[in-house]
Amino acid sequence: MIHSENPFQPEPADRDNARRFRGRLPAGVTIVTAGAGAATTGLTVSSLFVVEGVPALVHLVVGPTTDLWTSTADTGRFIVHLCRYEDHRLAEVFAGLSPSPGGLFTTVESTPSEWGPVLTDLGDRLYCSFLTREETGWSGVVVGQVDRVEVSDLTDPLIHFRSGYHRLMP
Repeated sequence: MIHSENPFQPEPADRDNARRFRGRLPAGVTIVTAGAGAATTGLTVSSLFVVEGVPALVHLVVGPTTDLWTSTADTGRFIVHLCRYEDHRLAEVFAGLSPSPGGLFTTVESTPSEWGPVLTDLGDRLYCSFLTREETGWSGVVVGQVDRVEVSDLTDPLIHFRSGYHRLMP
């Protein structure tokens, strides 16, 4: 039987209030990819921000034990893909919440690039060069320089709010 509650959620008295606060900040959902060949990886990331300027920068909050943390520094490049609402199942796969027999990239069409795998069905992207990473708190921050931007007429972005995926508009 599948339970309606999250079996891994701590009891109310044991929950991290800073994390609960962060979960109440609606955020666009992205999938960040990096690597090449058999070393490709990706991760769903909602905690990020883009800083305008010349060059523009992106700051990603990523766990230091993830493959993405290592791959961005090792390869020196990565791609941030913005998800549409219809991509919520794909976001669950890259977040490790849904199974993907054969690996992350078996459920999505991708093409290699010098920045890493391009998820071809997702049209809004930042192509980034790795600058720095720093562990902070229980996470880490990866900073990249935005080398190239691709934007579409996205009207239905995937939003993360209170541990779930939602539409921006009904």
